Amino acid sequence: MPDVEFAFLADAAETIPGQKFHVLGGGISRIAGVQFPLRQPHLALVVGLMIAPGEVEREHELAFGIVDPAGADVAGGNGTIVPHASGEQRDALLTFSVDLWNVTFPTPGEYAVRIRVNGAERKRLPLVVGQRPLAPGETPPPEFSAPPGATGGGPIA
Repeated sequence: MPDVEFAFLADAAETIPGQKFHVLGGGISRIAGVQFPLRQPHLALVVGLMIAPGEVEREHELAFGIVDPAGADVAGGNGTIVPHASGEQRDALLTFSVDLWNVTFPTPGEYAVRIRVNGAERKRLPLVVGQRPLAPGETPPPEFSAPPGATGGGPIA
């Protein structure tokens, strides 16, 4: 089964198959806001999947989810990949990123990003969502109310 070699959250990422990936603000493990629910306009999930020679030319299911402190889904998505052989008989690293738009965190607490490959959880990233006071002179952001059923995230492209 493919294994998650690395995974992290970033402000933004661009991944091109078979090439370098580009990241802005990588390594996010905490976010904070002055009021809840907190809407995070954008996060990028960057994943490096290690593919063994026997796992190429086969479909693999990938899924991710952000779960709240009680384990309930906040956002998520899934998709499939079919890694192709490069002609070399060695492990290969497949890198991809997923854009998460307008994820809403209902309360402060310890959230987690769960990454599953072929139905098995292969990586879990902690994400602490905190509340901060208004800075002197700062005005509170406009109230945000997520539409019913809105969870953010989307399919893996």
